[in-house]
Amino acid sequence: MPARATQDTFRGFPAAALDFYAGLEADNTKSYWTANRAVYEEAVRAPFLALSRAVEDEFGPLHLFRPHRDVRFSRDKSPYKTNQGAVTEGAGGALYYVHLDVRGLFAASGYYRMAPDQLERFRTAVLDERAGPALERELAALPRGRYELERDALKTAPRGYPRDHPRIELLRRKSVTIGRRFPVAAWLQTRRALDRVTSVWREAAGVNTWLDRHVGPSILPPPDPAP
Repeated sequence: MPARATQDTFRGFPAAALDFYAGLEADNTKSYWTANRAVYEEAVRAPFLALSRAVEDEFGPLHLFRPHRDVRFSRDKSPYKTNQGAVTEGAGGALYYVHLDVRGLFAASGYYRMAPDQLERFRTAVLDERAGPALERELAALPRGRYELERDALKTAPRGYPRDHPRIELLRRKSVTIGRRFPVAAWLQTRRALDRVTSVWREAAGVNTWLDRHVGPSILPPPDPAP
C-alpha cells in the first residue's frame, strides 16, 4: 500500500506505529527497516506531517528528525532511532518538542541545552531579585505532579556562583524544559493526541515567556561541522 505522505488531517497515531517501533527495538537492522519502510511512511511519518500542519498556525511547522542515528562517536552502533521526534521554535526562542515511541507520547517545551551566551543571561536573571523569584513562581504554578523538568544540570554551582544561593537549583541548570509523558492509550489513535501535545505546550507559556524575555535565542555563530 502506498504511503499517505500527503495526509492532510491529523487523526492520531495508528497502532501500526507502535508495532513498528516494537519491532525496531527487537531488530534494529537495515533489513528490518527496508522491509518495513512503507509502514514507517504510512503510520509514523504521515501522521507527523499532519500533526505539523495542525499546529503550524499557533506554534510553527514541525521539523521532523531523521530516523537514522549518528553513530560516529557512539559505542552503540544501532543504525536507527527507536522513536520519531519533531520540534519547532517559537518567535522568542522557546522550543516545542514531541516524540512517539513504543511507550507512548512525550511532549515538552522550553530551552534545551542552552548555549554559553544563553546560560550567562539565564544565570544573571536568576540572580536578579525580581526576575529570579518570578521564574520560581512560574514553575510552582504548573500543576503538581503532572510535569517533569529536564534533568540536564551541573553537579555543583557554576564557577563563580555561591553554592548556598537560595536559587542554586536553578543556577545549576543547563536546560529549562517542561515535559509530560503520556502512556499508550486508546486516545493515541485519535485527534485527542493533538490536544495532549498542545496542552503541554500551552501550559509552558508562563515559563517560556520568562525565558524569551530574559534569555532569548543564542547569538553565537554555529559550531564548525564535524570533519
